[in-house]
Amino acid sequence: MKITAVKTIVVNAQMRNWVFVKVETDQAGLWGWGEASLEWKTRSVVGAVEDFAPMLIGEDPARIEHLYQKMYRQSFWRLGVIGMSAISGIEQALWDIRGKALAQPVYQLLGGRVRDRVRMYTHLGGGDMKAVYEAQNATGPAPMVALAQEVVSRGYTAVKVLLTPPTESLSSAAEFRLAERFMRALREGLGDDIEIMVDCHGRHFPANALDFCRLLAPFRPYFIEEPVPPENIDAMAEIRRQSPVPIATGERLVTRFAFREILEKQAAHVIQPDLCHCGGLWEAKKIAAMAEAYYVSVAPHNPLGPVANAAALHFALSTPNFLIQEDMLTDVPWRWEVVRHNLQTENGYWLPSEAHGLGVEVDETAAARHPFQQEVLHATTVRARDGAVLDW
Repeated sequence: MKITAVKTIVVNAQMRNWVFVKVETDQAGLWGWGEASLEWKTRSVVGAVEDFAPMLIGEDPARIEHLYQKMYRQSFWRLGVIGMSAISGIEQALWDIRGKALAQPVYQLLGGRVRDRVRMYTHLGGGDMKAVYEAQNATGPAPMVALAQEVVSRGYTAVKVLLTPPTESLSSAAEFRLAERFMRALREGLGDDIEIMVDCHGRHFPANALDFCRLLAPFRPYFIEEPVPPENIDAMAEIRRQSPVPIATGERLVTRFAFREILEKQAAHVIQPDLCHCGGLWEAKKIAAMAEAYYVSVAPHNPLGPVANAAALHFALSTPNFLIQEDMLTDVPWRWEVVRHNLQTENGYWLPSEAHGLGVEVDETAAARHPFQQEVLHATTVRARDGAVLDW
């Protein structure tokens, strides 16, 4: 079997563009799908996939590790998130081909199931970012609590929120008290049986982050995500050592080499590789195996499209130190119209599928109804009181 083509299909999903990658073979009817979606870098990722295509055409798609190394190493320059997102989408598609060729679901090829179902969480509004922005900017917590309760009503047992004031240095007492008020209302409104994760999007510097963690600790957040920007691992390790609540990070890191420092410096209790950015399924398995040696759990990042959901399911089913899976299932009402699948959810869990490969096929006709559009940048720009741009 040989690879004959590597293509992309871009689908605009309002908040972001999904980049689906199709790897075709010389076997009639046999191809694979992956996802390489990367917010605000769609054209760059599509171009990177096109750059990798000449390295792959004519190769055996079963040599997944070999082709990964070829793309990663023979590019000479080590790759950032754009190049690694392209590799991730291609690599997922290779696993999809392998599973179809062997008539097996991908998780069986990754070691088999270690669990019977996969626990999920989603964000306030389940992807309706307009509602989330309004709730976060409201003077009181009632709209945010209502959104959280709506998520729970759909069977989820965990929800992620953003309570962080827009600052990277030091917040005022009033801003901290407002965050405390919102968190208290969420805990009271949801009860102790529902987990609440708090995402900081890297908006704090260390002193501020520690105060924030201590402020929220009485309300038992499941974890606090990216309390400081991701570039300085020593700063994250400082927070991890002193925080009274678990710390998570890793959605903006790629390859096992970036995660090595996180683990060696014990800078997080939970790591969050994104299978569409970190290098794909096999690289994520390597990252998880490293983390297991440090007693660190894995909660993959994934606010992306339906192919990403399928890949994440296979990873979670086969990974011992998996904790919980992010999803974004209601971002657009037609999400599941652009793919054919038999994926099932039940009471906040994904269920295993016996479909061969990843178990999801892009409907290219339906996808063409939602062509690329430039993401609206101004809607997500976060600024401090003086107008300085901050992490989103």
